Amino acid sequence: MENMRHTLFSVVAGVLLILMAVLAGGAALRESVTVDEVAHIGAGLSYLQKLDLRFNEEHPPLTKVLAALPLVLRGTHADYSHISWTFSDAFFPAYLGQWVFGEWLLTKWNDPVSTLAWARVPMLIVTLILGWVLFVYARKLGGDWAGLLCLSTYVSTPAFIAFAPLVHTDIAVTLFSLLTLWRFAEIWRNPNRKNGILFGICFAAALLSKFTAIILFFAFVAAALSTRWRPVSGQPIPKDELRAWRRFRWRVTLQGILWAALIVYLFYFIFSIHQPTTALDRLGHGAATEPLRRILMPPWLYLRGMLLVLITASRPTYILGHSYPHGVWFYFPVLFLFKSALGFLGLLALALSVGLTQKRSEDNAKTRAIPEEFAIHWRVLWVSLIVFTGFCLLSRLDISIRHFSIPLVLLILLLAPLPRMTQRLHYSKPTGARFVGALTVVLTLSCLFTAVRTYPYYFPYLNTLSFGRPGYAVVNDSNLDWNQSLLEVKAFAEQHGLQSIDLDEYGFTDATVDVPQAKIWDCQMPTAADEGKWAAVSANMIMDGHNCPWLLLYEHLPLAGGSMYAFHLPDHIPEVGSVGGPPRPSEFREFGGAPFDLRSFFLNIIHQPEKLPQAWDEMQARFKSMNKPQSSPTAP
Repeated sequence: MENMRHTLFSVVAGVLLILMAVLAGGAALRESVTVDEVAHIGAGLSYLQKLDLRFNEEHPPLTKVLAALPLVLRGTHADYSHISWTFSDAFFPAYLGQWVFGEWLLTKWNDPVSTLAWARVPMLIVTLILGWVLFVYARKLGGDWAGLLCLSTYVSTPAFIAFAPLVHTDIAVTLFSLLTLWRFAEIWRNPNRKNGILFGICFAAALLSKFTAIILFFAFVAAALSTRWRPVSGQPIPKDELRAWRRFRWRVTLQGILWAALIVYLFYFIFSIHQPTTALDRLGHGAATEPLRRILMPPWLYLRGMLLVLITASRPTYILGHSYPHGVWFYFPVLFLFKSALGFLGLLALALSVGLTQKRSEDNAKTRAIPEEFAIHWRVLWVSLIVFTGFCLLSRLDISIRHFSIPLVLLILLLAPLPRMTQRLHYSKPTGARFVGALTVVLTLSCLFTAVRTYPYYFPYLNTLSFGRPGYAVVNDSNLDWNQSLLEVKAFAEQHGLQSIDLDEYGFTDATVDVPQAKIWDCQMPTAADEGKWAAVSANMIMDGHNCPWLLLYEHLPLAGGSMYAFHLPDHIPEVGSVGGPPRPSEFREFGGAPFDLRSFFLNIIHQPEKLPQAWDEMQARFKSMNKPQSSPTAP
């Protein structure tokens, strides 16, 4: 009977994951390629076809390799004689070349629709695996009902549905980080060779998914230190025994870290075996030093990628209608409150209130909220939540809810004790227990209802805590639009019989692939030729990427749930700086907070890749002139 019940819950979990696959996959089929996918898909294919990691070194290769697997099996074509490849044999030129290579791969050398769809399939599978792992761990912590509760919350979270199929690094690093943390707890419960090796494999996968997985080291230390202040079950009391207890567990942990380092090294070694080692020529030239350079390439590539992340770790951001030169501490808390389903927020508040009002029962193990055998796992999870959230609050790179994915999953797991706490409440307050149980069901169903009702526009989702404010006045970047809505612009143009439509997109892809009627446009610089026309503008460009609130004075319609807006420009556009007119040049803002028009720069080399060397020289000159100190004027 118990096995049948267990199986039934697993079947329901499978149904919930199918629901997520339908919602996320269906939405993705209606979306154009997003900003980062252009570089990631091309890079992943080149890793497998050429065993060369020159592209996209700012992100580790594992996620991109997974996305490229079906493309390689389908025989996706890439031209490695193209200048975007041959020019990119050095680190910084490759940063330019990857965008050109990825764009040509998707739009010139292959069918863009099928290539994009197949690259997204492995990412959707990774997301579903994360859901199943979450279900299994929650069931261990709080029983069958806890598994379904946490999984229901996960599959209905708009942020996870939005990013589930996309070729990026955040879902993968969340999966492997969760596996790593669980395995770390397994070591501290049962420090054996098997757990050490499994921990090392999971940790390696996390490190190969995103450089921010380094934060896991801090989570390990914090969780271990917590046992000094609050012992866990099975922890000895005598000092000598306690010291040996800790040393043994740290020894197995360090062995696992060494396994992880070896796996990361081998992965980088294999996928860079054909990459030129000219970056290490300072070690010497010729065949005699080639083996040494080849051996040192993996750590060099990993550290160089981390260096680029550190260089770009501070960017301008935008939240609640205000722009900031870098990340602010309240960015992710505000984002979490606005982009979470209200049912999820209600469940967190309910679990917290029930936990605080209940007395801890040590006498009856059957009514413990967390089984004693998983007490160390629970400790590792909530300590890690504090660590990762702390890093997010301190981060100077605040651009997307996807960067909060690990804390989001750990927050969902905090719901696991709620069913057992409700069961325990029956002994003292049966009426209160029935109320808590009913409220839990209602809030969970409301999460699922929100997910279905929001379909297919998950990117711009904001709950009612935003008080009806449009997304462009609240959030930024991929929290609103990641250039995924171009097909909606095409549909709008066709419905209105437009032969041409101005387009201010949030990205630098060739939009005419998806919107043949599009003419790339900057809403800050309209001309007389634009008067009376329709313009499609990314919601991010209205107040953040560009400075165009003047458009809001004219007829406008939301597209793709508010990711973009269609504006009917007036028959006469007022003068620059006047009421209802575009801003003065001194008030211009640029895409991505760049010091110059980055979008036009990249579109130029995408359309004319032969200009890549010249563009690289121009970019260097621009940044040198920016960093050059201004001389003070000389008195006559």
